[in-house]
Amino acid sequence: MKPPKDGALLLLATVALVALNLRPFITGIGPLAAAIGRQTGLDLQGMALLTLVPMLLMGAFAFAGPWLQARIGERRSVMAALGLLAVGSGLRLFTTGGWQLVGTAALLGLGAAVVQAVFPGVIKRRFPRHVGVVMGLYSAMLMGGGALGAQLAPWAAALGGGWRAGLAWMAVPAVLALVLAARSLPRDVAAPHSRLAVGACLRRPRAWLLMACFGLVNGGYATVVAWLAPFYQERGWSVPASGSLLALLAVCQAAAALLLPLLARNSADRRPWLWLTLALQATGFAALALWPDAAPAAWAMLLGAGLGGCFALSLIVALDHLPDPAQAGALSALMQGGGFLLAALPPWIVAVLRHATGGFVAGWLLHLGCAAVVAALYWRVAPAGYAGAMGLVRPVPPCR
Repeated sequence: MKPPKDGALLLLATVALVALNLRPFITGIGPLAAAIGRQTGLDLQGMALLTLVPMLLMGAFAFAGPWLQARIGERRSVMAALGLLAVGSGLRLFTTGGWQLVGTAALLGLGAAVVQAVFPGVIKRRFPRHVGVVMGLYSAMLMGGGALGAQLAPWAAALGGGWRAGLAWMAVPAVLALVLAARSLPRDVAAPHSRLAVGACLRRPRAWLLMACFGLVNGGYATVVAWLAPFYQERGWSVPASGSLLALLAVCQAAAALLLPLLARNSADRRPWLWLTLALQATGFAALALWPDAAPAAWAMLLGAGLGGCFALSLIVALDHLPDPAQAGALSALMQGGGFLLAALPPWIVAVLRHATGGFVAGWLLHLGCAAVVAALYWRVAPAGYAGAMGLVRPVPPCR
């Protein structure tokens, strides 16, 4: 259903503000990691849980996207999720121990998971003629939220007297997004045909391929936001400087997430654009491993553009596979579910490698290899094969 013209701008503003809240609670951790570790007793692997736990929840609860849309409704699901984001961030002002902080990370990950599971289907349904452009806006604001978290967390910590204030301020934009969503999202209606069985989709190899690609790429994102700032702090950078580097990366993510879908909007085959983003990622990870001090800002920009553009295009490719908005949204939710479960592990793996080798080089090379694997897997994702991959080449009843 196309939104009425007088409500389209308000709905676009809601898309932007909701997406803005989905990453600051992750990217704000890295610049403050040293202070958090000192005061909570969390070691490197414990700090990795602050990224791993939200990512695991983003993965696990993404599988519930079709059920949430059918049983609870898009509007109620999004509003409840924004409430969790506000509460989770607010509670960080009162945390006293490491495991309490991990608990707030679980609340925040759950809130982000519900939004990510439901929102792509909302966009395809409300903006059917402009899916690529609106998904680009959504992805860009999501990445922009990452920049905001990385940049403002050290500033808020200095202003508020510690890392708790540096993380708790994120409750404010969550509350604002909740208010805007309450005003703009259409009321939920019964959707008897909105369900796509998880089991039926998981029997299709294409769903697994999309999950693997999404997971390997977002594992690189999770590792970068967890360890890029500590990596450069070990090399003598200050907390604000390392936070600014992470913010630069996130700004480039946002720009690429907005620009590349626009450039690719007339291309049925998105693979050349995806391969471009993977080449940028590979160059950035290789540079971090081999020449980290040569041009850190350039490496952050390359990684940001590659990760942000790939994230946005991956969501669009999933939606391209099926013409029905509900089923396309369900496939997107499943891709994110399996993908985020996979993406949760690399920051912890890199922490283990850091402990074993004494540095982050092995971790950066790991993600260089992942980019090469994804580039090979995407060779199979040709538009001419979408219908066959999803079982639509012969008349079959829809999955229910």
